[in-house]
Amino acid sequence: MRALDPEVVDAVWAATEPLVLRPQLDNHPLGCHRPRASDRLCFEGMLIRLVTGCSWVDAERLMGGAVSDTTLRSRRDEWEESGVFAAVFEEALRAYDKIVGLDLSEAAVDGSQHKAPAGGEGTGKSPVDRGKLGWKWSLLTDRQGIPIGWAADGANRHDLALFSPTLEAAQTRGLLRDVETLHLDRGYDNSVARTFCTDSGLHDVVCAKRRADTRPGVRKARTIVPLGLRWPVERTNSWLSNFGQLRRNTDRRTAHRLSQLALAISLLITAKLIDWRNRWSPA
Repeated sequence: MRALDPEVVDAVWAATEPLVLRPQLDNHPLGCHRPRASDRLCFEGMLIRLVTGCSWVDAERLMGGAVSDTTLRSRRDEWEESGVFAAVFEEALRAYDKIVGLDLSEAAVDGSQHKAPAGGEGTGKSPVDRGKLGWKWSLLTDRQGIPIGWAADGANRHDLALFSPTLEAAQTRGLLRDVETLHLDRGYDNSVARTFCTDSGLHDVVCAKRRADTRPGVRKARTIVPLGLRWPVERTNSWLSNFGQLRRNTDRRTAHRLSQLALAISLLITAKLIDWRNRWSPA
């Protein structure tokens, strides 16, 4: 998987390292402080868990016991509280916009729901998984599938409930006003979504619609009119679903899931930038 490609890992770590706070320990009179585990090792342990979906204990084993599962969890919490994962994504997005350029002539919103067997906040009974606990994210991407805003909630929540916070996330970054055409699926074909789009300055909205099936012998059946350019966001959702911890999340806090989502998206954008660089490298 590209997320574990050494070139991708090194690039993301180069952006992460300056953001990591290193607490100053008081000098112990006997000089017997336990050495602090390497931040780079902890970062690699987080990546292993994110990609494979394993437990923290298994991540420790996969790293040969170089860092304990307790240390991995506590270091994750430290970085999360200091906003490291969100800052890494912002830097990756700025780099992509500067080098490649975001294409906001076409944008799309789509949701994706997955398992959350451990439950906790931000989870709910999934209507497509026999009522088992799950979570979902809503993603707004540009024409090439680069995420510029997202939100997460329980699998029992309608996509429309995540529509507003998803667009507001992009608006906070000052990107929503540059969207020319917004593509939506049939779940957003209602007055609530249309009103919010109008209030947000999005007047060119393409939405898949339902229409009655008029074939003989078909009663009260409806078909979907496929409209819009939604495949880039659907492809990005598919890529994110390859991360084991996103596909089957075992955390119990929404903040942890959002941090994992931010890190996964940062890895995807970094891989895109490396591919762009290689396009112009001599054979």
